[in-house]
Amino acid sequence: MTIEISRRVLLRGTAAAAVGLPAAGYLIGCSTTEPGGGASAAANVLERGREQGFLRVAVFSEPPYTKLETDGTVTGAEPDVLRAVCQRLGIDDIQGIKVPYESMIPSLQADRVDVIAAGLFMKQSRCAEVVYSEPVIVSTESFGVPTGNPDGILTVQDVLDNPDLKIAVLPGGFEQGILNSAGVSKDQQLNVNDNITGIEAVKNDRANAFFLPTLSLEELAETVGGFQLTPVVEDAPKTGSGAAWGNDQQSAVDEYNAELEEFKASSEFDEIMDTWGFDADAAREVTAEELCQVEG
Repeated sequence: MTIEISRRVLLRGTAAAAVGLPAAGYLIGCSTTEPGGGASAAANVLERGREQGFLRVAVFSEPPYTKLETDGTVTGAEPDVLRAVCQRLGIDDIQGIKVPYESMIPSLQADRVDVIAAGLFMKQSRCAEVVYSEPVIVSTESFGVPTGNPDGILTVQDVLDNPDLKIAVLPGGFEQGILNSAGVSKDQQLNVNDNITGIEAVKNDRANAFFLPTLSLEELAETVGGFQLTPVVEDAPKTGSGAAWGNDQQSAVDEYNAELEEFKASSEFDEIMDTWGFDADAAREVTAEELCQVEG
């Protein structure tokens, strides 16, 4: 893959060489590390990344948003975009740290990770705790149900109308927030550890449905199978995400967004989105400000 380096990054590298600072490389790669082993806090997280050669990134293995390979490499729509933009900004690498969704923002606030790139969808409560970049992906929601959809689950309202239904969700996930905001009781929610566990809960009759992004369920249908995917849930809010940064990182986010804007106009961005099944234009047509208005 060809790495495009922006003019301002080249100028920054030239200036660094003039005062004897080490120039940043542009390597492709990613490894998985355990939380807690990070660098000391820096005023600007991008500067920290340039100095240490990488950023620690909170991810969750949920293709196509993020995917942890058996060799520890992290890919997926969001990490691939983050990696490409960071390389344009002079940061060699990203290191993926697998973190449950409900622990991602606390991990960021505790300086166990530098940034979140995991399909952590924007909504009011999250936007109050972190600073999001402009959107990279826009997504929809569906239910994974037994073949034939015997309970006729198509909408969140269907779940509200039948208190006997049990819906599997990822704790802290956007879908759990949708159910909570709609008034679905905790008794109707089954917390599961990961996507495979959620689908197995449906197949083993422990849950009537698994609520998840449409593309995640499509991936599970191909790799696991044995269930049916509903159409897009009409009464679920429009969702999307970008990289999430600490609330004290506005200047870093401004710099990142400037580079991201150029990258989103490139064919490389279209290629990444196409690889993972997302609509590149959809991410160009919405703003973080708009997505941060989603309730929850």
